[in-house]
Amino acid sequence: MKGHIEYRILCGTLNIPDLHEFLNKTKALATACGVVIQGLNSDLLAGKRHLDFAIEKALRAFAEGKNVAKDPGIEIMRYAAGERQIERSFLLGLSEGENRGAFVVLGGDIEKVEQALLGLKEFFIETSCSAQLAYTPEKRKGILEKFGIEEPELEAAGDAQIPELVLERVALADFSK
Repeated sequence: MKGHIEYRILCGTLNIPDLHEFLNKTKALATACGVVIQGLNSDLLAGKRHLDFAIEKALRAFAEGKNVAKDPGIEIMRYAAGERQIERSFLLGLSEGENRGAFVVLGGDIEKVEQALLGLKEFFIETSCSAQLAYTPEKRKGILEKFGIEEPELEAAGDAQIPELVLERVALADFSK
């Protein structure tokens, strides 16, 4: 991706009976609008800062030619998951069944981004991103497991620092195994 990139985040709840079919539909929408659409499991995001930081890191990696993934959406997921390996980042993606999703739509033209957002709204019930992305105690267990945050680290930092510990893993994604 070259030039100025606009992005928006849309959150909602959705039921995905067939993941492959759902991904094909979102890919078709992205292609029709000339944008990138990436869906993420918002239950594993530790706040809006977490997602914004991952997006910024991914866009910077593309701008500097240091991206690992060929697709900007996958690069965003890779950073959001705090992973160097693409395959392991898919754990942060959407899955079949009930999902609380956060969709990142990015492109060079804000009108096309907005057009894609309107198309996406057909797939789910929109919710407040500030509420859905916020770190909550209900997210604790999944986030600790996904990001490998263990009790000794929590004892030293405290539960209130979990979102910061996740940001640290995003920052170190380029250096992890």
